[in-house]
Amino acid sequence: MDEVEGVIYCLLNMLYFNDQEEAVESEQVSIILGNKFVLSFQENNQKDMFNPIREKLRMGNTKLRQRNADYLCYSMIDIIVDNYYTVLEKLGEKIELLEEDIIRYGNTHTLASINRARKELIVLKRNIGPVRDMVNGFLRSESELLEERTIKYFKGVYDHIVQANDLVENYRDMIMSLQDLYMSRVNLKLNEVMKVMAIVTCLLAPATVIGGIFGMNFEVIPLTHQKTGFYIAVGLMLFIPLWMIWAFKRRGWF
Repeated sequence: MDEVEGVIYCLLNMLYFNDQEEAVESEQVSIILGNKFVLSFQENNQKDMFNPIREKLRMGNTKLRQRNADYLCYSMIDIIVDNYYTVLEKLGEKIELLEEDIIRYGNTHTLASINRARKELIVLKRNIGPVRDMVNGFLRSESELLEERTIKYFKGVYDHIVQANDLVENYRDMIMSLQDLYMSRVNLKLNEVMKVMAIVTCLLAPATVIGGIFGMNFEVIPLTHQKTGFYIAVGLMLFIPLWMIWAFKRRGWF
C-alpha cells in the first residue's frame, strides 16, 4: 500500500484452490483509490470473486452506492481476504484426510502428499503475510480519501488477516505433526517386521542346533545308529519350537 500524488495504490494476490490439482493458485490484483473513483487491474478477468460486489453496485439502495469510493475499496479487499479462508478450509480438509491416510496406510504416496501440502502452505504464507502490512497501511494512513467511519471496517479486515496468518501457522504445525506421525508409523512397521523375523529366527534355532549336532563327523553320536534316532531328532525339532511359541504367547511377546 502506498500513497502517491493524491491516490492510494495497493497490491495483493487473490487466491484460489484448484480441486483437480489440489494446489493453491494466485492472481495479482492492483487497486487504486482516488477522489470518487476506484480502479482495479487483474491478470484474468474471467476468474475473480467480485461478482457479489458487482451485483450490489447494480442496486440503488446498497451501501456501496450510498457510500464513498473508500468503502468500495474496502469491500474489494475484504472479499479477497474472506476468500483466503475458503482456501484455508480446503487445505484443512486435505490435512485431515492425510492424517486418516497415514493411520490406515502410511506409504510413500502419503509422504509425497504431505510434502505437497507443506509447499501449498508456504505459498499461502507468502501471499497472506504481506496483506497484513498492507491493511495496516490503511489504518495508519491520514489520507483525506479515507473517511473515519470506513477505518473501522479496515480494522475488521486487519483482524481477519491476522487470524488467517495464525491459521496458516497452525496448519504448518499440523503438517510437522503429520510428518512425525508418518515417521512413527514407518518405525512401527519396521519394528513389527524385525519382531517377526526375530521370532522366526528363534523358532528355527533349535532345529539348526539339533541338525548341526547330528551332522558332525564323529564316529560315536548318541541315537545315530538307532532306528528311532531320526524320529527323535525330528520330534525335538518340532516340539521345542512349539513350546517356544507357547512360552512367547504366555509372556505376551506376540
